[in-house]
Amino acid sequence: MDQLAIERSTTKKVTLRLIPFLFLCFSISVLDRVNIGYAALQLNKDLGFSNAIFGFGAGIFFLGYFLLEVPGSAMMAKIGPRKWISRIMVTWGILAFLETFVHTPIQFYTVRFLLGVAEASFYPCMVSYLSGFYQTKHHAKAIAGFMVAIPSTNAIGSLLCTFLLNVNWFGMEGWQWLFISEAIPSVIFGIICYFYLDDQIEKVNWLNKKEKKWLIDVTTKEKLEKQEVKHYTFLQALKDRDVLILAAGYFCWMVGYYGINMFLPTISKGLAGKMHLSTQSMGLILFPMYIIAMVTMILVGNHSDKKNERRWHAAVCLTISAIAMIVSSYIANVSIILSFVFLTIALCGAFGAYAPFWAIPPSFLTGAAAGGAIALINSIGNLGGFFGPYIVGYIKDTTGSFNISMIFLGVSMILSSCIIVFLVKQSGKVQSRKMEIELKKTS
Repeated sequence: MDQLAIERSTTKKVTLRLIPFLFLCFSISVLDRVNIGYAALQLNKDLGFSNAIFGFGAGIFFLGYFLLEVPGSAMMAKIGPRKWISRIMVTWGILAFLETFVHTPIQFYTVRFLLGVAEASFYPCMVSYLSGFYQTKHHAKAIAGFMVAIPSTNAIGSLLCTFLLNVNWFGMEGWQWLFISEAIPSVIFGIICYFYLDDQIEKVNWLNKKEKKWLIDVTTKEKLEKQEVKHYTFLQALKDRDVLILAAGYFCWMVGYYGINMFLPTISKGLAGKMHLSTQSMGLILFPMYIIAMVTMILVGNHSDKKNERRWHAAVCLTISAIAMIVSSYIANVSIILSFVFLTIALCGAFGAYAPFWAIPPSFLTGAAAGGAIALINSIGNLGGFFGPYIVGYIKDTTGSFNISMIFLGVSMILSSCIIVFLVKQSGKVQSRKMEIELKKTS
């Protein structure tokens, strides 16, 4: 078997083994973001919460996430991803169940904050874990493979959530069943994770000897190439110029992304109300919107890998999303259908940027340094998830309209695209040409 055949068979086995499982695990995480947005349609009325209270409670999750993100990533590097990811999923499942029993704003804030603490470092652990099993040239496709869970879970969640909002089982309201639907699978998959994942390539038993040797050799070579450029420890990576700038860009992006994502069900219900559609019918409208965003995410990830370019792919997607978001808000008075079309374009742009953006850090950092950098970027970025929903809720309560909020969110995402393009030096091509020469020699 030649080297090219081994590469193909190994990459295929790694993908089949890891991507579907991590996709399911990440889907449960995304379900929390989906649930809280739809829960607002009932929870606010049942508990007497204003848009500002809900926005603060939805966003405070990211404050807890921020505080424990980097320490959590350091713990994963110490005890291994298998145990750490398992712990994360079980504890957040328990807290998601407790979320069904909140009655006051303080209880809501407390559970959401603790939920963020419990889930902290989950995403960077998964990205760091995957980067250890793939060549750099396949990173964007691999990341897109499990991150496609974001739009797909939003698509399925739009149907599931609008259905559950109409039930009243065992004396519990629909919004409570939304949180239960997240809690149970989280605990189950957290337990499975402990037995399913392998911490290192050397420990896997689902690759043959030639495949395992090839994967160890090629990933080791890439690590050495990256370390020739930047040989960082965990703590040194946290102070790297490009890491800090990527964090700033991600922060602005997440202000816009979560600002629209947390309130999208509320915005869509207002638009659907003008068309005299029920809540469940609204789910049928949102479903294809997220499916289109999912396909876009995969296509952008594949194109980014093909061109070996990251920054412009991410920036163009964010700019398109920002413009479409603003247009959607102001065109609603002219055409509801066109408003939903531009909302779909906004979702496609926001989701499409994920794969190329997250392929940048592993392109110039390895091991614990990559894990620490991804954690820092994600933690600072997700602070935007705290500010975005709160500011949108505050502006909506003050002005009675989402229009000004959409301008604010759009400007924030355009600022993110400018930061990524003009300030980040790393493009994802650090060692690509040199590695291609080495791979051809070994072939």
